[in-house]
Amino acid sequence: MSKTDVSGLSQLGQSVEAPTSPETAVLERVPNSNAGTDYVVRFTAPEFTSLCPMTGQPDFAHIVIDYIPGDWLVESKSLKLFLFSFRNHGAFHEDCSVYIAKRIVELLDPKWLRIGAYWYPRGGIPIDVFWQTGEAPKGAWLPEQGVPTYRGRG
Repeated sequence: MSKTDVSGLSQLGQSVEAPTSPETAVLERVPNSNAGTDYVVRFTAPEFTSLCPMTGQPDFAHIVIDYIPGDWLVESKSLKLFLFSFRNHGAFHEDCSVYIAKRIVELLDPKWLRIGAYWYPRGGIPIDVFWQTGEAPKGAWLPEQGVPTYRGRG
């Protein structure tokens, strides 16, 4: 097992201020010591928050990000700070969800990525957003995301 090169990281192990917006948030990556092996990495953010761009009211989601890395892995502290940066950011559910996925794809150039964003209803209707870069490589083990659609009291 090789030691991961963390020399280029600016946030891990440091005290850093929370970014004020998703655009200013710094996403960082580390080399994938298992490049060439298809495996799935899953990040789950069960308490994601953003703001409605019209009312300023909070919107909440359970977000699941699955990806098959190529040469790079996303550094998890930078991902947490990036996701936190949406807390005071006004954008529609669809925009938040797809923006998150595209920023990670831009950073990592993974073999494959999908995002499932399960938004809790405000105003009576949940809006779930799903996006992926394409078909997953054959033979990859892709467990279901395990988040049931919103059923309310029914």
